[in-house]
Amino acid sequence: MEQQGLDVVALGELLIDFTDNGPSTQGNPTFECNPGGAPCNVLAMLSKLGHSCSFIGKVGRDMFGTQLRRAAEEAGISMAGLVADPEIHTTLAFVQTLPGGDRDFSFYRNPGADMALTPEEIPAELLSKARISHFGSLSLTDEPVRSATRRAVAMAREAGALISFDPNLRPPLWRSQEEAKEQIAWGLGQCDVLKISDNELLFMTGETDFHRGAVCLKERYPNLRLLCVTAGAGGSYCAYGDLWVHVPGFCLGGVIETTGAGDTFCACMLHDILEYGLENRTREDLSRMLAFANGAAYLVTTKKGALRVMPTREQVLSLLASHPLSLTGQAEG
Repeated sequence: MEQQGLDVVALGELLIDFTDNGPSTQGNPTFECNPGGAPCNVLAMLSKLGHSCSFIGKVGRDMFGTQLRRAAEEAGISMAGLVADPEIHTTLAFVQTLPGGDRDFSFYRNPGADMALTPEEIPAELLSKARISHFGSLSLTDEPVRSATRRAVAMAREAGALISFDPNLRPPLWRSQEEAKEQIAWGLGQCDVLKISDNELLFMTGETDFHRGAVCLKERYPNLRLLCVTAGAGGSYCAYGDLWVHVPGFCLGGVIETTGAGDTFCACMLHDILEYGLENRTREDLSRMLAFANGAAYLVTTKKGALRVMPTREQVLSLLASHPLSLTGQAEG
């Protein structure tokens, strides 16, 4: 679809998540091949909320690449920036759901097509249209996609876009923890807006206290204008200026798996920024943003997969109306 302007352009991995679908009649494990990849999940939720989106990345010229393109386009995402590699296959991830809904990943990505995106394949015309450019750390694990990501971020910034980053740490995909920290630190130094999980905050700062960890990141990276920390069922936190706001999560049961919850949250954070901007945010503004994002993230955990099952705005608002949260906030001490 041709766009005069784009709300969000995201770059990164587009892959197949093989999720456990129970035993076959012969007792063998069966897996459902769900379209996935954090950046495209973010775009799927944004599209559900009425935003114009486009994706930049690479898949294999294979059956899975075809499936992924079709699923993303059906979700309303422009795939004008998607490249099909004739030699390297689409990246695959086998997802084991653990008790409580958390996940363990086994990746087939050595190499995977998403790693093969080159700087020359970055479409400058898409980035020049974007209000927000979003990326994660999986496109920083290897060359040439690392250089492609850096070029895309530079192009987006030059075009005046806000830069959004979600580390989305997957330790098995890095050669060492040191390399992961180095590359994630680069991403933290580029972004205006950050969504980071509790375990990633610990990984990057060594702090178990979310507030101290957020303060640490803000001191290291003064470019950070808005920082959100997600803590699963513990809810989410936001650091903005002198404000530190917490909104609890939804603990209503019915969680099937947590795939896509963080991506859904990230999309709702970007949605709020697109709607209201980044200037002069109040505690009430931030609380509203976190509550909506928490609700959407909870709803996606009650379904299998992510990209094709994102909740609507009406579903999130209905959840918030029927289960109002206790909203809290305080100034930094």
